[in-house]
Amino acid sequence: MMGTLSVLYFEDVKEGDEAPVKKHRLTRTDMVRYAGASGDYMPMHHDEVFAKSIGQPSVFGHGMFSMGLLGAAITDWVGKTALTRYKVRFASQTWPDEELRTQVTVTGKTVDEGRRHLVNMECKLLNSEGDVKVVGEAQAVLPSRS
Repeated sequence: MMGTLSVLYFEDVKEGDEAPVKKHRLTRTDMVRYAGASGDYMPMHHDEVFAKSIGQPSVFGHGMFSMGLLGAAITDWVGKTALTRYKVRFASQTWPDEELRTQVTVTGKTVDEGRRHLVNMECKLLNSEGDVKVVGEAQAVLPSRS
């Protein structure tokens, strides 16, 4: 059975609305798979001895993996082709076995000169203690009912 696609319309969101939260427990397997897929074999992401030799308590996750988790939460909500801007800052490292969760909040809505219906969002990736791992902003063009 095929699922139905739900469309998020400009008129259906308001400032303060939040996207559904996505959760993910970061595993060492995630880190190895991401290294293979991205080609990022920096030893601090997979070599425990090296990570400790540079003063880290353990290996830590790739920033771009975290950015991807957050980006997926946004595009799952607004649609894969709706995103027009996505900008983040890496606030702190992610560690193996950390439970990560997304927070995406609408901060404003506008209609530009080209009559595009734009939604601005603040986005964060946090751990279960509420520590911010990634923080940023995004903008999407949503369809209008009018």
